[in-house]
Amino acid sequence: NPELNSRWFVIPGLNVVVMSILSILLTALTVAREYESGSMELLLSTPVQPLEIIIGKLAPYGVLGLLAIAIIYVIGRLVFGVPFIGSHLVFVLGSILFLTAYLSQGLLISVTTRNQLLALQMAMMTGLLPTQLLSGFIFPIESMPKVMHYITGILPARWFMQISRDSFLQGTSFWQLWMPFLGLLLFCVVVLFLGVRAFKRDLES
Repeated sequence: NPELNSRWFVIPGLNVVVMSILSILLTALTVAREYESGSMELLLSTPVQPLEIIIGKLAPYGVLGLLAIAIIYVIGRLVFGVPFIGSHLVFVLGSILFLTAYLSQGLLISVTTRNQLLALQMAMMTGLLPTQLLSGFIFPIESMPKVMHYITGILPARWFMQISRDSFLQGTSFWQLWMPFLGLLLFCVVVLFLGVRAFKRDLES
């Protein structure tokens, strides 16, 4: 962004913020509401497999997240004139991986809290606030203290922010983005494993 055009800098970052709202926040609140109302216990008593229940709960928000990405992409390109010189395949793959990571985090929060108010607070503290403050959306990571570089390394939003902006403005290839993809994949695997394990424990209890 040699012209220091704020639209070129902000709009690719909006992908991260919007997806975090549609994934971690809505997932945590929706599943926690079912625990509060007692409908989750009825669902767990059915012969449906845990993985099928999880997919059924997360899939709608996954579709909403991808739809939001498409809308931001179209508006950014046609209305604001933001260029996209990278690979669409790399961008879509990064979007799916990031979306899966935050959906899994929302599931883990809802299963462990089982309360809408507590789930909202946890989603804000571990999802929305770090996404806005520590992902590089508002403050460049390069200007943060050195210790914050390591802290942001555990946040999926930091890695997807790099994938999104590099895809729009630099045309970076998949192999040049191996570290952000690896960070997203590790976070996704760990959090999804913890969420599925906690959910299966409810089914077996």
